[in-house]
Amino acid sequence: MEEKRFAVLIDADNVSSKYIKYIMEEIADYGIATYKRIYGDWTRAAGAAWKDVLLENSVTPVQQYNYTAGKNATDSAMIIDAMDILYSGNVDGYCIVSSDSDFTKLASRLRESGMMVVGMGERKTPKPFIAACNQFKYLDVLAESEKKSMEIEAIQSAVPKAAETEKKPGAGQAEAEKAPDPAKAAGAQDAVKVMTDIEVIKKAIIKMVSESDAEDQSIDMGELGSRLVKRYPDFDVRNYGDTKLSKFLKKFDFLTIDTKGKGTSMRVSLKSETGRNSESNAASARKRKPRGKKAAEKQ
Repeated sequence: MEEKRFAVLIDADNVSSKYIKYIMEEIADYGIATYKRIYGDWTRAAGAAWKDVLLENSVTPVQQYNYTAGKNATDSAMIIDAMDILYSGNVDGYCIVSSDSDFTKLASRLRESGMMVVGMGERKTPKPFIAACNQFKYLDVLAESEKKSMEIEAIQSAVPKAAETEKKPGAGQAEAEKAPDPAKAAGAQDAVKVMTDIEVIKKAIIKMVSESDAEDQSIDMGELGSRLVKRYPDFDVRNYGDTKLSKFLKKFDFLTIDTKGKGTSMRVSLKSETGRNSESNAASARKRKPRGKKAAEKQ
């Protein structure tokens, strides 16, 4: 199958250079980045951090001066280039990297033209821009997820070594007793509020599975994941601390996940569905009995 071609357009004024790795890795899951451009005023000191990573990833910097103080000319340059690329007919989709809501209308316009739009930015990104994209990736979440995975791997590799040597009395006690930073905890809670709430996701899953047309009232796991992304562009299991959709779904005690048929296709169903149907049928039967009795007496 021919891979989709994407135009990757990065707003250097609103995205840090430390995210370039995640930007390129994520878009590689969707297709080939045929256009890779980044927009900003490279005469300013803030653009210096981008220099090395641009060369390593073959990203073309586009110079854009701020003609008026307080006005962002970078946004206009990105929008103009995006429309030029659209009319060239050389791409199948766009990756717009920014945490700025000014690109909301651009994302909507590109989707109207049949383009797939993948947005990327930090958790501070306004909801309108997220909703305008087909899918949205939180770059800071991806970075934190990778860091957490690396820490877990480091701990696991250190366990055998720690077992070989006797632990000194009081070692690590200071760390264990150290109180959590309230500021960091509050910041994490605020960040979670920006994403689609897990309770909203739960209700959507129940509704999708219960409305399935399958005889066993189940739905293919891959299809369920695709439908969740279509409904909530920022849905990504990594946002909720998981690496795979199957692990994410297994956390819900109201779901049953089974492998059906000869293949490896996994089906998702509701655990209590059979019980609810049985109760409903029993209740209907009880209601019918009195009516039948009265009808018999009348006869």
